[in-house]
Amino acid sequence: MKMSNMRMRYGQTLLELGEEDPRIVVLEADLGKSTQTFGFKSRFPERYFEMGIAEADMTAFAAGLSLTGKVAFTNSFAVFALGRSYDPIRQDIAYPCLNVKIVGSSAGLSDYGDGSSHQSIDDLALARVLPNMTVLVPGDGEEAARMTRWAAKHDGPVYLRICRNDVPSVIPEDAGVLEPIVVREGSDAAVLSAGIMTARALQAAETLEKEGLQVRVIHVPCLKPLSDEAVRNAVAGVRAIVTAEEHSVIGGLSQAAAWALRGDGRPLEAVAVQDVFGQSAQNAEVLLEHYGLTAEAICRKIRFLL
Repeated sequence: MKMSNMRMRYGQTLLELGEEDPRIVVLEADLGKSTQTFGFKSRFPERYFEMGIAEADMTAFAAGLSLTGKVAFTNSFAVFALGRSYDPIRQDIAYPCLNVKIVGSSAGLSDYGDGSSHQSIDDLALARVLPNMTVLVPGDGEEAARMTRWAAKHDGPVYLRICRNDVPSVIPEDAGVLEPIVVREGSDAAVLSAGIMTARALQAAETLEKEGLQVRVIHVPCLKPLSDEAVRNAVAGVRAIVTAEEHSVIGGLSQAAAWALRGDGRPLEAVAVQDVFGQSAQNAEVLLEHYGLTAEAICRKIRFLL
């Protein structure tokens, strides 16, 4: 299976945007190598701001730059990009609806070696609760590139969630950015998945097909805005629904889907991190297995519901 890297494609696209639009500026919190923005620094040093390990200051500075007409991209690990910067994001960017793009790298459990302090299993909840914020969760590298371009053109705050590791390329290249995408048809059950879990949902659908079950896989690239109608239309006609995300079961896709499907009556289950922190591991796959974020976990949920 073809693999891709979200960080690399994000960095490449950011450099392309810098060539095309002189308004693009990039801010970094001493993690340029990890977030793939050093190429921008080399090409456009006058539009690159190394802010040091001071994420809140970086975020407030980006708000100021946006008021001068710049399109500002802030970059850090997801857990710091949102967690350490939450007050200026809320007060200085979301509330006045400024044109700042917050890019959280090494999201979810993908920073396996640094443990719970660096693993963002709550970032989507923090971003979704903010009025005016668009929340994008790419499933592979090419989708991350498309979302970067979309964010640069969108007038308003955006949170873009980037995985650290190589991932399977599974999202159609002609897919849109905002609406749920059916990446596999099926009539028995549906999986609403976000980010890296879409690849695992497709694996689960292949396994269950051998057991006589047809599973529809719906990739949800944008968690906010996410219309109730779009979710309902995507899962129309199936008997059971499962959500799958590399995030806490609280505040992410599972709760967004449950709200959209309120009163529906069909059984709904979630594959997500439960109400716990992450931990260190030898690789990301060990963590995903430990927290039940696997194709087999999706299969078990669907079998249980059907």
